[in-house]
Amino acid sequence: MRLSVHSRGGVALAGVSVLVLAGGAVGCGAEKKDGGERTVQQVLTAAYEKTAEAKSANVEMTMSMPAAMEGGGDVSMTGVMGWDPTVMDVTVKGSMLATEPDAPEQIRMIWRDNVMYADMGAAAAKDMDGKRWMKLDLGAAAESAGAEAGGAMLSGMENMNQNPVEQLALLLESPNLKHVGEEKVDGETAQHYKGTLTVKEVLESNDSLDVLEPKEREQLLKNVEKSGVKGYDTEVWVNDDDMPVRMDVGMDTPQGNIDMSMKLSDYGAKAEVEVPSAGDTFDLFEMIKNLGEIADDEGALDGGNLDEELAQLEALESGSGV
Repeated sequence: MRLSVHSRGGVALAGVSVLVLAGGAVGCGAEKKDGGERTVQQVLTAAYEKTAEAKSANVEMTMSMPAAMEGGGDVSMTGVMGWDPTVMDVTVKGSMLATEPDAPEQIRMIWRDNVMYADMGAAAAKDMDGKRWMKLDLGAAAESAGAEAGGAMLSGMENMNQNPVEQLALLLESPNLKHVGEEKVDGETAQHYKGTLTVKEVLESNDSLDVLEPKEREQLLKNVEKSGVKGYDTEVWVNDDDMPVRMDVGMDTPQGNIDMSMKLSDYGAKAEVEVPSAGDTFDLFEMIKNLGEIADDEGALDGGNLDEELAQLEALESGSGV
């Protein structure tokens, strides 16, 4: 395979940018259903249970990050995803992908069995001997990183899937959950609900952080709060069948607002995906590992080993009269 360090690094950066896609008490307000009145908590609990049972849906998601933030920009994602088990086949496009001059305008992403594949386009195929699919084995990466760091890495990657069940569970944790009113979502009548959580409340309710020690969780909380993020606004629109048709998450940062909006439809849609063949893929983590080994080798040549080898060569030349 003929591939320069620069080219491989560019492909890796483009892939990492994809990963950016890559987070109570009953409030006032209620809704009548079947002649009875339900609390907000009861409505959203029903939505949580029915969404968990559906296991998959078609999705349209948009996300925007401030330009002042590293990796900032806009991105959209359309396709099908499942959350029991985690599976995804989507197309991603937007300014967030423009990390390199040859970065593709859109990327198809496939996720199955804790392995993600991203179609990096013709430019990648040219550099990678015809292999255009980048492979990210999240399970293997988590295992090589160690139990604690690996567990946090894997759970963080899984959060990319924007599991609507987890988002509903998070909303149910809000101490100020409320019914906003009736609205239309793509022509469909839906009830709008909203809740807010502080950073501390989000971290306390995030089971994926259980791999962290108490001190590590405390440090994480301090780091997030230090970044200027105060909390999260979570909203959901539920139709007459108790299914969420739209979910929004927003947060304020010193650099600006981060907003994610996801529309869901066709619950129970087929979410079985075919992964590319091994001959069409290149492994991102193996590539990064190889780049590290190359850097180590170059560092060794630039250091004491090189001086020692030059001294030995000079001694040989002196003895032979060259």
